[in-house]
Formats: sequence, structure tokens, C-alpha cells
Amino acid sequence: MRRGGAGGLYGGRAGPSRPRLLSGGSGGHGGGFIPFRGKMGSKQITQETFDDAVQENITEFEMDPEEAVREAVQQFESQGVDLSNIVKAVRQPASENGQRQKHQILLTLDSLGRAVADSDLAELPEQLVSFSAQCREQLAFRYLAGQNGAYPVVFSACQLASGDRDLLLKAFSTLSALLDGQPDLLDAAGQELLLQSLRERREDAELTLAGIRCVRSACLKHEQNRQDFVKGGILPLLTGAIVQHGGSADVVRTAASALRVMTFDDDIRVPFGHAHDHAKMIVLENDGLRVLIEAAKAFTDDSGVLSELCATLSRLSVRNEFCQEIVDLGGLNFMVTLLADCMEHPDVVKQVLSAIRAVAGNDDVKDAIVDAGGTDLIVLAISHHLANPQICEQGCAALCMLALRKPENCSVIMEGGGALAALQAMKAHPREVAVQKQACMLIRNLVSRSRDFSQPILEMGAENLITEARAAHRDCDDVAKAALRDLGCKVELRELWTGQKGSLAQ
Repeated sequence: MRRGGAGGLYGGRAGPSRPRLLSGGSGGHGGGFIPFRGKMGSKQITQETFDDAVQENITEFEMDPEEAVREAVQQFESQGVDLSNIVKAVRQPASENGQRQKHQILLTLDSLGRAVADSDLAELPEQLVSFSAQCREQLAFRYLAGQNGAYPVVFSACQLASGDRDLLLKAFSTLSALLDGQPDLLDAAGQELLLQSLRERREDAELTLAGIRCVRSACLKHEQNRQDFVKGGILPLLTGAIVQHGGSADVVRTAASALRVMTFDDDIRVPFGHAHDHAKMIVLENDGLRVLIEAAKAFTDDSGVLSELCATLSRLSVRNEFCQEIVDLGGLNFMVTLLADCMEHPDVVKQVLSAIRAVAGNDDVKDAIVDAGGTDLIVLAISHHLANPQICEQGCAALCMLALRKPENCSVIMEGGGALAALQAMKAHPREVAVQKQACMLIRNLVSRSRDFSQPILEMGAENLITEARAAHRDCDDVAKAALRDLGCKVELRELWTGQKGSLAQ
């Protein structure tokens, strides 16, 4: 058995009796693993390693190309390799002089690179459109392009196109496609180019939209880019775009989404980000709440835009006074109306429930939501979308917030069937820990200050459902015990530590 040419694969027909084995190599061309931000804890290989394995299947084992790819995919995945960054296609065979051929995305990149190097403004549009289309097909294509110098080429194309509006649109579209899922590619020069374009061309809706899409792609899962853009002045440019182009659904939706991304804390490489600070800046320095709520008035029939605005408002509800301001500006009324009018659209329902949950952090806002008929709509949403775990989770969480420290709200929720809806959600989604936790917390809040509700809730079968949740999900243990205790059920409390010397009691 010889060592094959796949750089860390052992030769011999791959199959149940003789599987391909990954070596412990640490990367390099044709050599085992590479660092890549894929699934946590998964193994990675280079494109060349995969290509060599496919080629070996074709030449050594006489497989046809499609079978060779399928075989390579199966063998790598069986060993826990994440292939999301790998182009799963047959590379063209070597030319007569033995030179390796390239995947199509790299051939297209070469053509784009030649057009940029020659400053060929006649050829550039076609090459940008072709490369952009291939990048949008899948992450593996744009990852391979990014690893082979695509960013400097596309950035240079953006610079070349600066004097030609239509060409710049195509260049920004290509940049956005390339950055999608790999924001590390953007450098300081690229950030400045985008900021400058958004400042200088703020009256052009299409270019504003194209630039904001690039910013959004660059800031998803990248804390440093977010901080750099905020320091560079992106927030007023985003809120300004919503005001200036308030009649454009695409601009409003995309700018609201980009604002929301600035409040994310989704970069696993940093211990903590500036999400809270950015949310405060959007509200206090850029009048973000008013901008978003005013924008909603132009799109009363566009559930997509309204859903995006709701999602962003929920991310900005980080302080008590912000929640109250949303109500004062009319934001609650449009949320409740949207929930009533779009009950058949699960994506919209989920976003509105999340926003209601967020603003209900303010005790006065809780009363306003109940007074507006919000509880009945939330219960209806849970019942209507009982098969949707995310809606069940958000609905129970919203009711949980409304019930917290508010016995009078608990009465309204009980009369409206909120407890029964929560227990039905638990029954429908026994494996969804988030649903189980939120439902347990809601039950606990309903009875903690209103013990008269305990018996009716127990008669609905609450004890068994909560006990099952506690047994099935470790994360539910505390909230389930609290719910059972406040329902008056017998709960076994373990004493984990007595304070005495020695080991912890288990």
C-alpha cells in the first residue's frame, strides 16, 4: 500500500474495507488540514488535497468524474471533515506540458485580473458580472477565489470604476459577493473607499444600496470591521440613507439590517464587543428610533420591510428609556398592527414577537402592550404556528416578560389562554430546549404572585410536562424547579455543597 498523491491520503481503493485516512499534517498545499472559520471543532483540508483525491479516483480506480467527486466527498465527510469551503467539482485535467489546470472560478478571476491590469473599461463590466455570479453560487467558490488573491483584484476594479457610475455599481456588487462569509478580506483602504462613496454619492439610491450591502457583508461576524466602520462614521450614513431614500424599500430594508449588524456580538474571536455602545450611539447620536419608526409609515403594506424594521428596533431596546421612546413614537402601534395583519407570515410573526419581547423590558411598556391587545395576538400567534419552534419560543418569552412583576397582566394572559398555549408548545416541541425554558419561565411568572392560578394550570397537565423538560434538558433544571415549586409541587432539592472540608457532594 503506497502513500497516494493526495497529500495525507493513503492509496488503495477507498471503501468500507480500505478507507482513506487523513494524516496528521498541519496544512500547506496538498497537506492535510488548514485553518478555516467553518463549523466549530471540525477538520479542514485544502482545495488541492480534495482535488488530488478526486484525480486519484479517476486515474487509479477508473471512476467517472461524478463518481470520483462523490467518493471523495463521502470519504472525507466520514472522517469528520467540513467541506463547506471546498469546490466539489472536477478540476480540468493537466495540459500537455504538465501544468495543472484551474477551477472555473479561478479562470474567471484570471480574466478579471487581466481586464483590471490593462485598465480595459470595455471588458471590465462583463468580467465583473461573470465573477460576481460565480461568487454568489456558493461559499466554496468565493473562498477559493479569496485564497487566490481575488480581493486586491476586485478592490482595484472598484478604484478603476470610480468615475463611471454603472461600472462602480457592478464593482460594488462583486465586492459584496466576495465578502459574503469572508469579511476578513476587507482592508483599511477598502473601508475608506466604501465610506467615501457613501458620503459623496448619498443622493444616488442604487449606489447607496450597493455600498451598504458591502458594509453589511464586511461587518457580519467581524467585530473589528464593525468598530472601524463606526469610528469612520457609518452610523449617520446609514440613518441618513433611510431618511433620504425613505421611498425605496430596498434601501430602507438593507440600511436597517446593516444598523442591526452593528449591534451584533457574533465574532467568536473576541471576548466581548461594542454591541451595546453601538446601539446607544444609533439611538442617542443618530435619532435611530425615530428614523426607523418614521420609515415604517411609508411601508404599511410591505411586510418584508416592516419585519426588518421590527428586528432592528428589538436590537436597539437596550435601555428602559429606549423602550418607552419606541412606544411614544408609535412603534408599538405599528408592531401590534403588523402582528395582526401578517399572522400568516411566520418570518414576520417571529420578528414582531422578538421586538415586543424586547420593549416589554420596561414595566410601563408592559401595560401599554396589554392595553393594545397584544396578549391575545401573541397567544393567537403561538396557537396558529404551533409547529414552529422559534415562534413558540418568542411567543412564550414575550408573555413571560409581560407577566413579570405584573399580577394584573397575569390575569389577562390566563383569561386569554396563554398558559394553555405555552403547555401546548411544550408538548409540541419536547426536544427544543429554548421552547421548554421559556414556557417554564412563563408558568413560573404566572403563579409566583398569583397562586390562585396554580390549580387551573396543574389541571392542564403542567407538572408532567415541566418534569419531563427538567429530565430531558440540563439547561431547564433551574427554571423547571422554580416553576414546580411555585405551582406547589413537591420538588427534590439536592444540597450540592455543605461548606464542609472535603469533596463536593454529588
